[in-house]
Amino acid sequence: MARSFHKRERMTALSEINVTPMIDMAFALLIIFMITTPLLEQSIQVDLPIESATRTPAAPESKFQTISIDKDGIYYWSQEQVTLEELENRIKLMAQQNGPPVVHLRGDFSLQYQKIIEVMDLVKQSNLTKISLDTRVK
Repeated sequence: MARSFHKRERMTALSEINVTPMIDMAFALLIIFMITTPLLEQSIQVDLPIESATRTPAAPESKFQTISIDKDGIYYWSQEQVTLEELENRIKLMAQQNGPPVVHLRGDFSLQYQKIIEVMDLVKQSNLTKISLDTRVK
């Protein structure tokens, strides 16, 4: 079957959609999201202790709460800076919820161990049993 190359009339509508720019935009957005997503996960700069063993896959949990302590001993509830008293009050409120979340405790590598133990004591006094100590893997 031969193809005919007739000159189109100027007033006819183009019946084909060019999807190339749309695909280019989708790939650009995909790359942007792939780069920015890890940056959103951990915004508090904490030098975590190093773990020598390989990381085991975590059980899928629906809710979690992150408590961070930076190298200066400042406490953070997610990304909000709090005092030790405020932290204690928030932990007690969290313990009263139905199905309390897993507590991710992140302490800086150079931090005194006592600071981490103080937070763990607060969590245990509120009868929260799901605690995760975050570390880096070699």
